[in-house]
Amino acid sequence: MKIAILSPFYPYRGGIASFSNRLYQEFQGTEGVEVSAFSFSLLYPSFLFPGKTQYVEGENSSLSLQSERILNSVNPLSWLSTAKAINKYNPDVVIVAYWMPFVAPALGTICRLLDNKIKIISLIHNAIPHEKGFFDKIFAKYFFEKCDSFIVLSEPVKDDLEKLIPQAKVLVTPHPIYDHYKERISKSEACKLLGVNVDKKNLLFFGLIRDYKGLDLLIESMSYLDDSYQLIIAGECYGDFQKYQQLIDQSPLKDNIKVFEQYIPDDMVTTLFSAADVLVLPYRDATQSGVVAVSYQMELPMIATNVGALGETISMSATGIVVEVSPEAISEGIKSYFENDTQVYLDNVQTEKKRLSWLNFAQSLQLFLRE
Repeated sequence: MKIAILSPFYPYRGGIASFSNRLYQEFQGTEGVEVSAFSFSLLYPSFLFPGKTQYVEGENSSLSLQSERILNSVNPLSWLSTAKAINKYNPDVVIVAYWMPFVAPALGTICRLLDNKIKIISLIHNAIPHEKGFFDKIFAKYFFEKCDSFIVLSEPVKDDLEKLIPQAKVLVTPHPIYDHYKERISKSEACKLLGVNVDKKNLLFFGLIRDYKGLDLLIESMSYLDDSYQLIIAGECYGDFQKYQQLIDQSPLKDNIKVFEQYIPDDMVTTLFSAADVLVLPYRDATQSGVVAVSYQMELPMIATNVGALGETISMSATGIVVEVSPEAISEGIKSYFENDTQVYLDNVQTEKKRLSWLNFAQSLQLFLRE
């Protein structure tokens, strides 16, 4: 089988690029599969990108691969050349990553220019974005209408997709773990590297900071906890961090809240998860979460709000505690977690880690693609 993947790839940073890099590597090592990567020459114009940089800073051999960087998201001429390059490669299947309406005009146009014999499969991370806009469904449908079938990572994404494409042929398969990070180190060593207190019950908030992720709720929940708890916030803020800083300054446990407001490189990911006793996901809205996949790899149990697929995933696997969306409920969940036998959660996380391997994920995709 000959497969093309159209997606952001290294040196772009972020979950979509990391996911596509790892999928490429898995296909590349599979007998009977030939794969080629087609990436972006320009993903977001700089004035539209809310972060500090779109690119991985420094070398990262675990992510590096050869891709054809050809697609400019805002230049229609490049859409023509991208379709031409994929047609020249002549794959049986093209897998197109989709995560937001901004890229839908480019992807939808490219799909309309591909040879009819090429099957188009969209791997959808989010069918409808968490932060919704007026043209979201129109743009998404423009792309989805040209796809032969779809791969989604959770039932809520499938539900969103079927509202736009009712007869869609869909494979639902859970998000595999991110397994390119280094192994955990001791908590004491990690806390020393981060400059945080090793004797506290360490709560970790990890990943991009956006309104729907509910960091404000977690900061407010610290008011209901005692001095034995410490919150570590790690991630780049897409927006103004000042509103979170004000909440921290007003918190009675402000000295127990440590902030690393930055893009987190891979080595620091390992350090953060090693320092933590539990990951907290206080989301207001969610489908699936790539952060959960990191937590399984790092063997760290979770406390999550009951939204999207988050609550169901963690509840069914018993890999943590599920709470309602409020500071009070989050604080009660945190207390309950440490009052229980945490080894039970850890054992279940290790079981899920084995189940959510990239080998299992790639095999499911191959069966679906061959159909």
